[in-house]
Amino acid sequence: MNRRLALAVVPLLLAVSGCTSGTADDEPAPRPVTAERPSPFRDCAALSTAPTAASPGSGTTAPASPGSGTTAPASPGSGTTAPAAGGPALPELTLSCFTGGAPVALREVAGPAVINVWASWCPPCRKELPAFQRLSERAAGQLQVVGVNSRDSRSGAQSIGEDFGVRFPMLMDQGEAVQRELKRNAIPLTLFVDADGQVRYIDASGALDDATLAKLVRQHLGLAVPA
Repeated sequence: MNRRLALAVVPLLLAVSGCTSGTADDEPAPRPVTAERPSPFRDCAALSTAPTAASPGSGTTAPASPGSGTTAPASPGSGTTAPAAGGPALPELTLSCFTGGAPVALREVAGPAVINVWASWCPPCRKELPAFQRLSERAAGQLQVVGVNSRDSRSGAQSIGEDFGVRFPMLMDQGEAVQRELKRNAIPLTLFVDADGQVRYIDASGALDDATLAKLVRQHLGLAVPA
């Protein structure tokens, strides 16, 4: 009886042993690795470098005070607007870059700059993003265009960048820190920052088009950009 039991147990032990010590050929093939889609956005390495042609040219207007929507009057007969006092500095925040690399201190973004706070789930944000891309191309060498993707998924931002051809550098703000510091609840928000890093104007009017962006850049940063 014991002999028959022993003979019955041996195959079972061999079968169990084979489940844990099989050869490499018996192991399941590894799953293919899905390549990560390349970022549509440029990296953030150059954000601390000022544009090469930042000084306003002739025929431009001087910056206005932040949020005023107007420029300061000049002396009679001058035909230009007078410089206004500097505005507040950018929030003292450090944000990650969509493409990775070292985090970016927002105050180290070299102006003049236009900073757009947006999200893929925000219809007016999506509507105006192509205009910001065109601004970044038309104003190359005069100012920087920078995006801040707020409370959004990486895949959502990636898809919008791909679909709309957005290429300018993109910072990530998943905790809405920029909005909290600016005491603003809604997006899109657009910050117009001068060469000294001062916020000259914040626009929260909704989707901006090419002509309005060119007007605001001229009015608040003193730069003439084709619409």
